[in-house]
Amino acid sequence: MFESPAAIASSHSPHLRKSGGKPVLSDLGADEPGNNVQEGYVFPLVLGDMKGTNSPMNTAAAILPSAIFLWRFKVILFLIWGFTCCKIGWDSVMRMSADLRDLFLYEAFLYYNPLLLVTMMVWLWGVCLWVFSQSTVNYAKIFDLDQNHLTYREIWKCSIWMTIIVPTSMTAYLYLYSHGEVSLAASQPVILYVAVALVLVFPFDIFYLSSRYFLLRTLWRIALPLQPISFPDFFLADILTSMAKVFSDLERSVCRMVHCQVATIAWFEADSVCGSHSVAIPLVLVIPYIWRLMQCLRQYKDTKEKATLFNALKYSTAVPVIFLSALKYHVLPDRWTYVYRRLWLFSSVVNSLYSFYWDVTRDWDLSVFTRIFKFNKPSNFSNLFYGRQWVYFWVIGSNLILRCTWTYKLSAHLRHNYLTVFMVTTLEMLRRFQWIFFRVENEWNKITKSGFQLPMADIPREEEKLLG
Repeated sequence: MFESPAAIASSHSPHLRKSGGKPVLSDLGADEPGNNVQEGYVFPLVLGDMKGTNSPMNTAAAILPSAIFLWRFKVILFLIWGFTCCKIGWDSVMRMSADLRDLFLYEAFLYYNPLLLVTMMVWLWGVCLWVFSQSTVNYAKIFDLDQNHLTYREIWKCSIWMTIIVPTSMTAYLYLYSHGEVSLAASQPVILYVAVALVLVFPFDIFYLSSRYFLLRTLWRIALPLQPISFPDFFLADILTSMAKVFSDLERSVCRMVHCQVATIAWFEADSVCGSHSVAIPLVLVIPYIWRLMQCLRQYKDTKEKATLFNALKYSTAVPVIFLSALKYHVLPDRWTYVYRRLWLFSSVVNSLYSFYWDVTRDWDLSVFTRIFKFNKPSNFSNLFYGRQWVYFWVIGSNLILRCTWTYKLSAHLRHNYLTVFMVTTLEMLRRFQWIFFRVENEWNKITKSGFQLPMADIPREEEKLLG
């Protein structure tokens, strides 16, 4: 017997779906009863069965706007919101005196810089997942993900909300501070940080509980490598080394929040507990590299491969760069100029060149040009990159340059210009973004060469997984 339209719609209701499932719902009538069905699948079937009837649902569906119209409407609202935030923020900054303007912007960047960079990294990770979903690389197998893992669409949904919330909070901070509401302005970054922490640890099955648990579990395994190291463990740990500046700014921000120094000039003294000369800055900067170093030692204990020891040596070369730079504020100027500064330059060159060599020969294995950007369905985009030697020359050249500029960020005595540091950190994020493609593909090549073969027909496509 054929099921009724109501039965079909109820079988696809998100309220009846098992916990953890991630249906793709149409924006058309999503808030009305009976219309929460899958776009392009059940909805046409229901309309087809009801053709010729004068039901309220059929009449309402005929007057609903199209998905393209709704998408364009959302984009217009997003652009209007972005322009409004920029206008309010700029007017708020211009209200201040020139003496306080730079100081105020530096403080605002300090509080919101970590979350802005994390937001950008989430956007880039969504782009990576989109490319992997279109290519022959089975990233779900590489990262050992279950069928409920987040797709690029859901990653982008999270990044859109982050893009809205973080700049809105920053705009409120600028506006309130410039209008004399200092206490309200000081509460803005505090509320935002607390909200982000609560969302991450929220124990109920909302906000992608399984994915949040996977992230927190991986972070725990990185901090305490007491078990064999998996690919997601050291993959995320490598990304965290590119976000060392985020950890440093996060520590400075939390320090000022704890000591009630938000929206004040109590921290202006460099030697204060939250000042720019604090010994906590190099300690926090070095943490991601120590985590990765400990992972390499753990891998050597499990595999006895000497290559892991050389990899550990690579991460250890970042330690003198960080601490020699911090010594500038704790030694005599002459001793810094003629002794420690030369040691810092030497250690910076060693770290940059060693890291560049390891990227090209080990992480990427570009001794033979691989099939990066090979899509299942070739397009103009894939043809622009696939099989083009300029892609590899660009990646190698840009990786070398950005590896050298990355030393600027790791050196505390060079971080006075917050805009320059922000740009350098952004470039490092982009370097890590292109590093991900080659690193993941190299791992996939190792899996296929080891005997694992997954027929292309069995690789779940993003659209099929979402509709399945």
